[in-house]
Amino acid sequence: MIGAPGAAPSVQGDELSEARARQARLKKDVAAQKAQVARLQRLQTGLSSDIRDTAGELRGINADIRTVKSNITAINEQIATVQGEYDALVAQLADLDDQLIDLEARETAKKAELAERKALLAERVRSAYDSDRTSLLESFLSGGTFTDLLAEMSYFIDVGEQDKALAMRIASDQETLAEIHQTVADTRTQTNELRQDTAAQKRDLDRSLTDLQKAKDALKALEKRTATELAKQEAAYANLARNKSAARTALAKAEAAQKRLQNRIAELIRRRAAQGRIPSVYNGSLAWPMGGTVTQSFGCTGFGWEPRVGRCAHFHRGIDVVAPTGTPIRASGAGTVVYIGWNFADGADPAWIVVIAHSSSLQTWYAHMLARRPNGIRSGSQVRAGQIIGYEGNTGHSTGAHLHWAVMYRGSFINPRLFL
Repeated sequence: MIGAPGAAPSVQGDELSEARARQARLKKDVAAQKAQVARLQRLQTGLSSDIRDTAGELRGINADIRTVKSNITAINEQIATVQGEYDALVAQLADLDDQLIDLEARETAKKAELAERKALLAERVRSAYDSDRTSLLESFLSGGTFTDLLAEMSYFIDVGEQDKALAMRIASDQETLAEIHQTVADTRTQTNELRQDTAAQKRDLDRSLTDLQKAKDALKALEKRTATELAKQEAAYANLARNKSAARTALAKAEAAQKRLQNRIAELIRRRAAQGRIPSVYNGSLAWPMGGTVTQSFGCTGFGWEPRVGRCAHFHRGIDVVAPTGTPIRASGAGTVVYIGWNFADGADPAWIVVIAHSSSLQTWYAHMLARRPNGIRSGSQVRAGQIIGYEGNTGHSTGAHLHWAVMYRGSFINPRLFL
């Protein structure tokens, strides 16, 4: 039942204020959710970009497994963040759906309450006036607002105070109902928009997960190829390293001979630089000399025949790249060939090497090649970037056909990736 009409105005004022406050809160909630959608979109954009870069790295020449694995680890963390943001958005959308259901129920209840009050007021007016005032009654019941009609009718009839209060309550009910109806309409529209945005974010997230899985599969295949080649090298080294004492002696001799070769090449570079045939500075970057699978990177990844550097017992001073035997090897940059021939620092089993000086302080070394001189290349030949300088082979202390590519800068071997 409706209750006492006389107490209606203050109660109705609270109800109308509550409806308006609720509408304001919903607008604030929707705005916050739109901001979250925008934030999620930015996260997804960054994630997609990182996955594309990682996939490009895997498709590119001589992918660095360590870098790719680090990238994928970071992407997994990004995926977790995006998934958390998406889950929160879904939860908020569900909360908005619940609020919409509640609002629709309130609107239905308010319509019923308003209809009941109108019926009550009509009954009171009917009881208060004679049948000849029917036209006035109809005018009263069909007016635009109850407050305006009540003022107009006061010239003709004396409506009781309770009836006035009831009419005021009905007018306020209509205003409250209008507020609730507008809130319902706005919430329904915003919820549908958010649902579409959320679905789009889910599609983007699923696409990122698919692309990430492809990158992981490509990484796994690359790791498998690398492990196969590395196993061959390790097996070959195991045979060589059975006599550790002899291996240590051979390593010491090889290191000393390598130092003598480096000194000889340094002297050749000084002479040619003095003649103006080698520039003092190299302007440009270097390129990979050959595509293939990187089996050993620069750093503390070497086998037993490689020297100690700092705390690393066997430091690998270049990058090993495996491709089919006979694959052309190209100059990483323009320069002067300062050495081509056998590397007798290797002892009785020398490797065929080429050393190119790109400036007085920058050299590239290419080792284990087939003993050939493409187009008559010799010491002193000028070569262009990308010009064939040899072919992949298996000469010297090599456990299988590959290219050992090294970069020397200012007298020290440096990670070649820094110059690409």
